[in-house]
Amino acid sequence: MPIVRGKTIEPLFTAETIAARNIELATEIAKGPSDDLLVISVLKGSFVFAADLIRALHHAGLAPEVEFITLSSYGAGTVSRGVKIIKDIDSDVKGRNILLIDDILESGRTLKFARDLMYERGAAHVSIAVLLDKKVKRQEDFEADHVGFECPDYFVVGYGMDVAYAFRELPFVGVVTGDAA
Repeated sequence: MPIVRGKTIEPLFTAETIAARNIELATEIAKGPSDDLLVISVLKGSFVFAADLIRALHHAGLAPEVEFITLSSYGAGTVSRGVKIIKDIDSDVKGRNILLIDDILESGRTLKFARDLMYERGAAHVSIAVLLDKKVKRQEDFEADHVGFECPDYFVVGYGMDVAYAFRELPFVGVVTGDAA
């Protein structure tokens, strides 16, 4: 098991497994509504997945425009009371096909908010692609259209996902299992 910053990280999904799945996801996405496609990456955790998936979309024959949105759940303590926009997109979505990309679908609040926002702004179609789907944490009646992997109930890091701003650089998705001896 890799040791990073004095922590043992047990790989859950390897870089090779993720790369292969990204190609499959791009092929799936290319079969759906893709005319005038605008890809919107939900920052921060999705940036590595979004970059790799966008390149795979290019190889699947798509040439999407790319935007970024930063959303945050907020509320007292550790309970999310809603979602707010930290950094909005610049593009007009009216009449366009939108692909929202996020790292992980847990409660469903953030992605439901983002999808509903795009429809309120006049998007023709909005689909969702997530690297990980952690159904056990779902609080909204919401599903992604394209899922990389089902995720067990672990706190995961790597491939853009962090804990206290650390481990985003790892080329795999892993679980912090403890301090290195």
